[in-house]
Amino acid sequence: FYLKPQEDKAKSQMYIAERYFEKDSFNLALKGDGNYPGFLGIIEDFRMTKSGNLARYYAGICYKNTGKFELAIESLKKFDSKDKMLSNISLGSIGDCYSELGKNDDAIKYYERAADNIVNEFTTPVYLMRAGILLEQKGEFKKALELYQRIEKEFPNTNEGQQISKFITRVKVKGKI
Repeated sequence: FYLKPQEDKAKSQMYIAERYFEKDSFNLALKGDGNYPGFLGIIEDFRMTKSGNLARYYAGICYKNTGKFELAIESLKKFDSKDKMLSNISLGSIGDCYSELGKNDDAIKYYERAADNIVNEFTTPVYLMRAGILLEQKGEFKKALELYQRIEKEFPNTNEGQQISKFITRVKVKGKI
């Protein structure tokens, strides 16, 4: 009796914030425009609803895109979804934020989680590649090679799979493997 009307109200109010998000107007999407609440208002007013949860994802991406990486991580960690794409993108975005903050060990951990969370050919090779590149930068060539070879074996028809041979060659030369 309570949640259903709340969910409906949250959805109708979130529509405008989503439109601002689509137009890359991240501050308006986050804070609203005076007539409609942004994602932060949706989270505050409707936190128990599915829309409130989804607003955490949107807020995290808005923060990431405006360079507020700590806030993005905080928001994205509170988001929970079984959706293949959103859950992987959320984890990968946390990895992106840690990478931007120079916390590469944390970034690698989240990229690997994003790659293995729900395996698919859209996000998995992207996050395997990002983890591999950071591992390579750290000098962990064997681990990077493992991730690159996984892309080569499991995702040969993706963009990452089609260019992976040069990464494999480079890491073998650098690591003398």
